[in-house]
Amino acid sequence: MILRLLFVFVLSSCGWSTLASQLPDERLLRTKAPDRFRVMFKTSKGDFTIEAYRSWSPLAVDRLYQLVISGYYSSNMIFRVERNYVLQFGITDQKALNFFWDKRRIQDEPVKQLHKKGVVAFARDVANSRAAQLFINMTDNPKLDTVVREGVKGYPPIGKVINGMDVLFRFNDRYQKQVLPVQDSVYRYGNSYLNRHFPGLDIIYSATLLPTSQKP
Repeated sequence: MILRLLFVFVLSSCGWSTLASQLPDERLLRTKAPDRFRVMFKTSKGDFTIEAYRSWSPLAVDRLYQLVISGYYSSNMIFRVERNYVLQFGITDQKALNFFWDKRRIQDEPVKQLHKKGVVAFARDVANSRAAQLFINMTDNPKLDTVVREGVKGYPPIGKVINGMDVLFRFNDRYQKQVLPVQDSVYRYGNSYLNRHFPGLDIIYSATLLPTSQKP
């Protein structure tokens, strides 16, 4: 408890919190992640935990760390659930925050790990377009190791689900990937747009760091 309270104090004193619709301080973008860290996601269907490894994709794992400590994933809707493929999330309920991160995309990196069930990576479209959206493999997806999209090969994994994989299979999969073509509207209008056009989606309440020595 003392560790968590201290961590919250440090975030507040550095001006990195996104509470009250504040945008992150630019200094956050220079923050480096630990070699390994865990993130617990509390959701409407239960909790799951991701462990990230900086050696797998340093730029992307740094970005994940920055997003988590700034509170970015709180109140994210889980807008894509394909139980035989992937689950995807990473758009907030705040337009300014969405575009803050989208304008600060990271460079591409080589694929160093295989896309096994439970492995996590950043979504992307064109070259150097990874920003904030994550996907989790719901099954083994070897094609994502080597597929070439917009001239870029594969999707570099950043970590894996180490607890709560069963929770992912309880998320609402009614809409499959129907939200993907209207992501621009979600970026602008947030959860109200999703609730209106895709009612019943599950939500991430919070994403917080866990001490690496603590069992998830």
